[in-house]
Amino acid sequence: MGTVVIVGTEKGGFICRSENKREWTVEGPLFKGWKLTATTRSPSGRWLAATASRVYGAAVHVSDDLKEWRQIENGPAWAADSDRKMNQIWTLRAGANRHFAGVDQAGLFLSEDDGESWQPVPALNEHASRPNWFPGAGGLCAHVVLVDPNDEKRVWVGISAVGVWRTDDGGETWLAKNEGIRVAIEDKEFKDIGFCVHALAQQQTDGDVLWRQDHTGMYRSTDGGDHWTACMEGLPSWFGFPVVRDPDSGRLFCFPMESDEYRMPVKGDLAVYTSDDRGDSWQRRAEGLPTHPCWAGVLRGAMAHDGGGGIYFGDTAGAVYASADGAESWQALPCTLPRVLSIEAFTV
Repeated sequence: MGTVVIVGTEKGGFICRSENKREWTVEGPLFKGWKLTATTRSPSGRWLAATASRVYGAAVHVSDDLKEWRQIENGPAWAADSDRKMNQIWTLRAGANRHFAGVDQAGLFLSEDDGESWQPVPALNEHASRPNWFPGAGGLCAHVVLVDPNDEKRVWVGISAVGVWRTDDGGETWLAKNEGIRVAIEDKEFKDIGFCVHALAQQQTDGDVLWRQDHTGMYRSTDGGDHWTACMEGLPSWFGFPVVRDPDSGRLFCFPMESDEYRMPVKGDLAVYTSDDRGDSWQRRAEGLPTHPCWAGVLRGAMAHDGGGGIYFGDTAGAVYASADGAESWQALPCTLPRVLSIEAFTV
């Protein structure tokens, strides 16, 4: 068994490999010069990667070996007569029977043939509140998809700066789930939108337990998103982008940053914060990280776990860090890359 970490950057993708989570090799770039915005692996073993190019647009590619890639012809796309643009694919979520892609300009697409073709999900994409959806600083992006581990018809989608949506019937209907969250941009007509969610995490043994890092703080829900409460005790800032939960240990990870105005580590302190009590309290973890001031941020898709205690993040200055012990200690991987957009980790 080994670990594969796929790092997506502004200028391509890089594959980091290790047999022991401490000695690493780095390969790449894949898709040189293109953005690599998202990756995943389906239960069939197929790898999927999303790219974006100013010239060629957004695309999905598939591979059986991480070496030879084929672009999917019928990837996520808006209708030819639509006024929406397919700027990029923010996230890919592969399931046993259905894969999801969240895109910018915001929308959700579904594949039921292992990524070979993609169809829009109209009930969400054409929701009555759609004309009032407002983009955040990163654009109008559907950037996270969660699927209930016990019911694949129950799905959550995070859209900036709109909020969290949930379906309980496989996508036929969607309800906004933002009660208890401090609104970012209040909408005069639809009071259940205007919430700028940055990331979502889920407890794999109980799909009702969720965490979200919002533009306005860190929150937790124990009822599937029906209600949210703040859980920021010990964090140096309410602002940040990623939140990740290791299903093996149950530990939560986040990366606080100084306000929505500055978006840099608080006081230049490059540190990950963890929680072992479901977000009731948070502790700083920085052993092995640079001790000098660092001013690079960590984006919403740039932190991941491998399911077995390994946790990884990359920053906007191109550094990538790995921990083999749940953030108790860190090491820098042997590379300096372009701006890191996404990280996914796999045990293979």
